[in-house]
Amino acid sequence: MNNPAEFLMAAQKAQLAALEGATHKAFAGMEKLVELNLAASKAAIGESFGFAQSVMAVKSPQELVTLQTGMFQPMAEKSTAYFQHVQSIATEGNAEFVKHIEAQLADAQKAIESSVDQMVKNAPAGTEAAVAAFQTAVSNTQKAVESAQATIKKASATAQANFAAATKQATDMAKKASKV
Repeated sequence: MNNPAEFLMAAQKAQLAALEGATHKAFAGMEKLVELNLAASKAAIGESFGFAQSVMAVKSPQELVTLQTGMFQPMAEKSTAYFQHVQSIATEGNAEFVKHIEAQLADAQKAIESSVDQMVKNAPAGTEAAVAAFQTAVSNTQKAVESAQATIKKASATAQANFAAATKQATDMAKKASKV
């Protein structure tokens, strides 16, 4: 790849392939989340009708209170399981997404390094200063990409920690409500 246009086209193709792969990973995570929500909704509807039928069969106020309080514990457990499942999907999807992007970026960096090395070898005499400046620019760009990757990883870890804390808080609140 001596021609800079070929280099740019190859880089663009690699970026497009990376974007396509990342998009597929994101949609796979969304599909799992939709499936979970559909299953949870279906179960909630069935349980609601079952509870309504149980209420219709109640013969005393005490029986109604017992029925209602007995409903809270399973509801709390199901809410906990749901939030844990959502967290699992989010964590798994994020890990796969980051892994895929990192692999694509590593491949792109290797291709860039190879192309720059090839360009340096074939540079005409007298262009050493321009070639050195270009190499410095490419190196600085790669360092910026690595810095951005580190920042994205840190932000992702923070977001996951916040999501886990929110899930735990919601779970704890559901458990406390069920004990009342």
